[in-house]
Amino acid sequence: MENKSTSEVKALKAHLALNVSDVKKSTEFYKQLMGIAPAKEREGYAKFDVQNPPLNLTLNQVPNLQRGAISHLGIQVSSTDDVLAMRQKWRDAGLITRDEMQTNCCYALQDKTWVHDPDGNQWEVFVVLADNLSSTSGCCTTDTGLPVTIASATPR
Repeated sequence: MENKSTSEVKALKAHLALNVSDVKKSTEFYKQLMGIAPAKEREGYAKFDVQNPPLNLTLNQVPNLQRGAISHLGIQVSSTDDVLAMRQKWRDAGLITRDEMQTNCCYALQDKTWVHDPDGNQWEVFVVLADNLSSTSGCCTTDTGLPVTIASATPR
């Protein structure tokens, strides 16, 4: 693997995952808002691959949701090397990271790493290795029960 810790990582697009109470209603709204159809739809899930502005927008149906809420935020990159370079950059900055390599998420095989902000908002950097899988183990289920900690950490 090429060492990219000293070079710039080229992000493909931002990723925004929204929790919604009714994915069908929300899909119709976002079709109107974005002017495009979803690139992928499954039970309780929809993904919009917006070209302008570059955005990977996903809708994740959550039972008993009282109001809309952000599930998590992310940056999609082009390779596992880029994921690892961003992980190292975050660790060098003192952030605690959590890896998920070769994970089946959002109907795609992905490599990713996560951090939390001080309010508990979760950010991921990820690469899609294989897309449009017929089944998944979950869509970016980020509730790990881990405490939110942003402090100096010894890189793992």
